[in-house]
Amino acid sequence: MLKQILLGIFISAIGILMVWKTSWAIEMIGMNAWAERTFGGGGTRTFYKLMGVLVIIVGFIITTDLFDVVFGGMIMSLFGVK
Repeated sequence: MLKQILLGIFISAIGILMVWKTSWAIEMIGMNAWAERTFGGGGTRTFYKLMGVLVIIVGFIITTDLFDVVFGGMIMSLFGVK
């Protein structure tokens, strides 16, 4: 349980850094051509911020032990399993 909480907090911290220090993430990872085409000018920044928010949400889901509930339900609904 403690390992899961620490993992979720670590993942959320990475997401917070992606949103907070977007310039650093762009320097480390690089520009994203798809995001620039899709979102227009500044698309890479927007893409990394959206990815950071998604990483934060996944971190909170792992911390609160809702991973199986959220993603298991999505997968089961895709395949029509009740």
